[in-house]
Amino acid sequence: MSEKTEVNLSGVKQSKGVWLVKVPKYLSQQWDKATDKGEVGKIIIGKKQAKTEVLFSLNEELTALAATGEKDASLQVPRDHPFTMHTVGGQTMAVFSQSDTDEISLEGMVVHRAECRPVVTDNYMKLKKLQIKESVKPQRLSQQLERAITTVFKPVANHDFNVEYVKKKKSEGKMVRAERQVVLDMLFSAFEKHQYYNIKDLVDITKQPVTYLKEIMREIGTYNSKGVHKSTWELKPEYRHYHSAEEEEEMQTS
Repeated sequence: MSEKTEVNLSGVKQSKGVWLVKVPKYLSQQWDKATDKGEVGKIIIGKKQAKTEVLFSLNEELTALAATGEKDASLQVPRDHPFTMHTVGGQTMAVFSQSDTDEISLEGMVVHRAECRPVVTDNYMKLKKLQIKESVKPQRLSQQLERAITTVFKPVANHDFNVEYVKKKKSEGKMVRAERQVVLDMLFSAFEKHQYYNIKDLVDITKQPVTYLKEIMREIGTYNSKGVHKSTWELKPEYRHYHSAEEEEEMQTS
């Protein structure tokens, strides 16, 4: 569960009403270029034929578009953006903000929704053409190299961790079979210390190939396929130097 976060609800107490406005991407990018004052433009509200009209006018110093590789350095984004108003439509929406200290505050309830759209001009059409041109550019480009790369980023045929893994695998694969009696002595010595071993531990102890070791263990041991000691080996009764719990119980009964 996520940690509970307290929310400052002073915006509700003050009955703040806010507008939720959708703006073009290029416009928000221009806003990021604003000075420390943070002023990006003005909202102009007027009436025409008894109908309220809202217009956003971008500051003139923010209209210049720094288009990389564009020959026309005078390309500018539109200044005037009329609002297309929409009703909230019975929805309950709110605007929250988050401070540098991660404090979340409710700024107010949404009372109006709108879309900020530019006035279509020749300059705006040039801007759209540039945006389309940028959008179709491939994210990655292939380039033919005329000479070998000599930097530290030169590709290698195999990485160190791969080389180490292959080396270890080859070393384990070269385990030489020891004489049968030598392996038996090592196994009996191991089972004097512990009653149960898995095959991996026995391989580590004897340094013998798995198939060879299992072949010997089938003769002198029993594999536990279930129970508390599942997936382990133990010696057959005739090879044990100890008595199992069942055998101890039988001896006491007799």
